[in-house]
Amino acid sequence: MKKAFLYLHISVFLAGFTGPLGKLIDLNEGLLVWWRMLITAVTMWIVFSLMGKLQRISVKDMVKLTGIGFLAAIHWLTFYGSIKYANVSVALVCFSAVGFFTALIEPILLRVRIKWIEVFLGLMVIAGIYLIFHFNPKYKTGIILGITCAVLMAFVMIFIREFLQRINPQTVLTYQMSGGLITLSVLMPFYMQQFPTDYIFPNLKDWMWLLVLAWLCSVLAFQFSTYALKRLTAFTVNLSFNLEPVYGIFLAIILFGESRDFDWSFFAGLSLIAASLLIHIVMLLRKERKIVLENAVNELS
Repeated sequence: MKKAFLYLHISVFLAGFTGPLGKLIDLNEGLLVWWRMLITAVTMWIVFSLMGKLQRISVKDMVKLTGIGFLAAIHWLTFYGSIKYANVSVALVCFSAVGFFTALIEPILLRVRIKWIEVFLGLMVIAGIYLIFHFNPKYKTGIILGITCAVLMAFVMIFIREFLQRINPQTVLTYQMSGGLITLSVLMPFYMQQFPTDYIFPNLKDWMWLLVLAWLCSVLAFQFSTYALKRLTAFTVNLSFNLEPVYGIFLAIILFGESRDFDWSFFAGLSLIAASLLIHIVMLLRKERKIVLENAVNELS
């Protein structure tokens, strides 16, 4: 159990490092995502094939996962774009709105009842983002990209659940990553035409950080979280991943001194977002306790 908790928090910390790495890599956001997906996809095919984890799937599933991979690719592109146009902290704050958009989009797509408390907590996050935006207009482009990133991630999370119920996560993630790489490769000539750059191939420093991003923050973090999920409840894993933006923001402050760029409005907005996350955590804890008590009663009856 202790080993599972250790692996879980290593995976969360590694996931939180993806934001700062986006600033350390000098490639523009499009090329950064393309190189990351290329390295990650190739690594996953090799590692998961050797481990015997890849399942055969239908062509129909391949096409659907390719579509989800495309959404994931654009999600990463807007996420790293938010970092490039604003900074790591702003991108991660905007990313925390994914819960709000999931609470709105999921009932529409799956035709289930809206959970208004989740919508309310999401609105607290949006209010926090508005505080940051309203008093810091220089972050406008970065915040628009960050919110777009959160919307796209909400769709990815909703769509991917169907596949995880019948296909192992290694197969799902490998085909999703590969599909995203293929579709992004098709779009790259148009992207490069709109955002031209002479810096296409990574230098030695960028190669080092790209390998960290692909191997440690993607493949290894995924393996750690999968190991933890097998031994801990999904509730515990999901609750722990609420720390991802927190880790990322603290890393950005430590590594880049980003707190110098913020005035009181940023911290007021961040406090509002932190309060919504804290309330959500308390709700999840109460829900988990209720489930445990109901199970205990059922076993005794």
